[in-house]
Amino acid sequence: MNTARKASIPFAMPNINEEEINEVVDTLRSGWLTTGRKAKQFERDFIERLHCRYALAVNSATAGLHLALDAIDIKAGDEVLTSPYTFTATAEVIRYLGADPIFVDIDPLTFNISPVELERILKKTKQVKAIIPVHFAGQSCDMDAILNLTSSRKIKIVEDAAHSLPTTYNNKFIGTIGDLTVFSFYVTKTITTGEGGMVVTNDDHYASRISTMRLHGINSDVFDRYNSDNPKWYYEVVAPGFKYNMTDIAASIGLHQLKKINNFQERRQWIAAQYSNSFQNLPLRTPHVARVGDIHAWHLYVIQLELEKLSISRNRFIELMFEAGIGTSVHFIPLHLQPYWRDKYNLRPEDFPAAYDVYQRAVSLPIYPKMSDDDVGQVIETVQRLLIEYSK
Repeated sequence: MNTARKASIPFAMPNINEEEINEVVDTLRSGWLTTGRKAKQFERDFIERLHCRYALAVNSATAGLHLALDAIDIKAGDEVLTSPYTFTATAEVIRYLGADPIFVDIDPLTFNISPVELERILKKTKQVKAIIPVHFAGQSCDMDAILNLTSSRKIKIVEDAAHSLPTTYNNKFIGTIGDLTVFSFYVTKTITTGEGGMVVTNDDHYASRISTMRLHGINSDVFDRYNSDNPKWYYEVVAPGFKYNMTDIAASIGLHQLKKINNFQERRQWIAAQYSNSFQNLPLRTPHVARVGDIHAWHLYVIQLELEKLSISRNRFIELMFEAGIGTSVHFIPLHLQPYWRDKYNLRPEDFPAAYDVYQRAVSLPIYPKMSDDDVGQVIETVQRLLIEYSK
């Protein structure tokens, strides 16, 4: 007998309603499906939301990171600092350009890149051209510390904000601090376009370069060419660009998701508060919030099991949660444990002790606006039951 089943409370689920559906239908009926009016409107709305100068819609955050590194002229032989506690896309884009990632261990409280470790590594190397801080789970990195360490060497800052809309740092939106910032609209993120991303910057040159490179290195806009009152067939290819543009179909979803971002964030924050308040006196560590006055996007809620107080492993806990109908995940399997990065750079688990320790204990619980109060209660009750039952 096949006993396989899906969790009744999945780990993640997008919140798509009639507004998004109607906008997509309108786009389908318009006769213009690729990058056009809707994508441009999405960019304008994003600029208004973040108070940045430029927002450039792309088909993924990975594409956005690649374009951002290209814009700051990363080349073979350059070094780019980043966290090992992230998805592989953060580091793979560095290799796209022939450069090398230099991993920097994390702060064991926030899981963000450690300024102490960053300072230690910067003292040892002179080839660093950029840093990609990853705002883990929706909480900003210590940007003042990062900027203080890098500004004297003119090291560029490309922020990986895949988790972090609408996160703030010292009351400034992430997206207005570094040289460039990249957001993700993957289906699990705080807002979604299915697949998609946005690169934001205040720099004219970077914006111009990305605008050209995201569509084959062509120096004119395809929507303008095909919708002009006069013939505009001529264009020039000025660089070997990429196919990274966002479609109007995707942007149609994003237009309405962005309008709901405050409500989405408030719901995620409420769920996080229910979890944290309910998990006191259990053998686990709840997420540490470094700056209570700032907005935390709460893309993820990651607990750390105190395994020395439990008679089960982290992996068994995940299995038991699934058997109870609750989907979970692990964020992240550190990159220095992954075969490519491990073998390419001769890395060992103990090279990044904080990231390795967090990984062994980490479990990501469901946290998304579509969860009902009953869903949240079921997650809480199940975590409490399991940790009490298997406490030593």
